[in-house]
Amino acid sequence: MPEKKELTREQQEDLLKTLKTRFEENMHRHKDLEWANVQTKLEAHPEKLLSLYEMERTEGEPDIVDYDANKDEYIFFDCSAESPKGRRSVCYDREALESRKKHKPENNAMDMATAMGIELLTEEQYRVLQQIENFDKKTSSWIQTPSDIRELGGALFCDFRFGHVFVYHNGAESYYGVRGFRGSLRV
Repeated sequence: MPEKKELTREQQEDLLKTLKTRFEENMHRHKDLEWANVQTKLEAHPEKLLSLYEMERTEGEPDIVDYDANKDEYIFFDCSAESPKGRRSVCYDREALESRKKHKPENNAMDMATAMGIELLTEEQYRVLQQIENFDKKTSSWIQTPSDIRELGGALFCDFRFGHVFVYHNGAESYYGVRGFRGSLRV
């Protein structure tokens, strides 16, 4: 991710327009929510706008999938049909990246997510996303991996095939052109 501390006014306006259009075209993802409230919240948190900008720039198509009334937070997930194109061909984390001797990928999912200010989806969040609509029919996405699996060198990823969500494992150092990661952001 480029070293960028804030968006220009024009970038903010363009992003808000894009997010509003996506919000209005996909009301099934966030019934009973009003855009005006979302926009007020976003404008009050420019650091979150920067994260959403990076989600959008890497083709994640972020959209609201839930609202946490207890914390007064809107929850955004990447809602691109397939794993975001700008975040594919990455291994799981820095340790995995450094363990590769040959043919290293350019980056890793965990560092990219941290730089963007987002978190990888958990298995539970991935399953919630798939209940809204079906994603990753041709690609797969790294998800947060429990430490006991990661300590043994593995990492988890998911996809949607044959009408079901599948959770798989791979060596954390592996990477494929069709595997990226989806993120979440609370605003």
